[in-house]
Amino acid sequence: MRNQYSLLNKIVIYSFLLIGVIISIGPFYWMFIGATHPSGEIFNIPPQLLPGDYLVENFISLQESLGMLKIIWNSLFIALTFTVLSTLISAAAGYAFAKFQFKGRDKIFFMLLLTIMIPYQVTLIPLFELMVSLEWLNTYSAVILPNLAFPFGIYLMRQNMKSIPDSLIEAARIDGAGEFRIFFTIVLATMRPALAAVAIFLFMFQWNNFIWPLVILNSSEMFTLPVALSSLIGMARVDYGQLMLGATLSTLPIMIFFLILQKQFISGILGGSVKE
Repeated sequence: MRNQYSLLNKIVIYSFLLIGVIISIGPFYWMFIGATHPSGEIFNIPPQLLPGDYLVENFISLQESLGMLKIIWNSLFIALTFTVLSTLISAAAGYAFAKFQFKGRDKIFFMLLLTIMIPYQVTLIPLFELMVSLEWLNTYSAVILPNLAFPFGIYLMRQNMKSIPDSLIEAARIDGAGEFRIFFTIVLATMRPALAAVAIFLFMFQWNNFIWPLVILNSSEMFTLPVALSSLIGMARVDYGQLMLGATLSTLPIMIFFLILQKQFISGILGGSVKE
């Protein structure tokens, strides 16, 4: 009787898991399949469930419409540069907040956390005016620099840095290591899982960032993928084959980036649960 109950329980659990997987993966699969079909076939009844032979034509059309290769380069350059710099800044700030004693440390950190509650849209006009005054309008710098000190990244790194034994840092100082050497050779090496978790968040934020690039970039040659894809939706006609391919190209880098760092991701997130 127990074996039958256990078997029935497993069947129910795995059935719910299978349904969840289908619901989660279904839209992505339909998007990938739609990228290989012309616009007129995507919404056929019954729906297309197998890949077509229109992928190259959709890419050529997308290249002619948007200059897709340049846009992919823009997005990759902006997202990767932002991720590297912002991860380094988050790690340095988190290390300072966790391991250094200075006047007003907790108050400054509290004020930093308060900035998370400020709606992003509120900062658009001041940031835009600042970029205009610096003559950075329609440049990579204007997209990358404003959000480098990412509050959530600093918070996550600070929580992880608290798990580093003070004795390890003190031993390095006694051996004559400077603060920069300690940070780059000991702290960063120890915090690889946390760095991976923060890097994933930062990459996803910048890769999917739409509002700020839309405001600050006024040339189609400088557009990122989200901004460029929004221009495909016109008043008269929408080529869903191009749109599906563009969405696929926009989704794949995030998946690849996550798969590369997935082993460190969970441990890095759990590291942020260390109690003070």
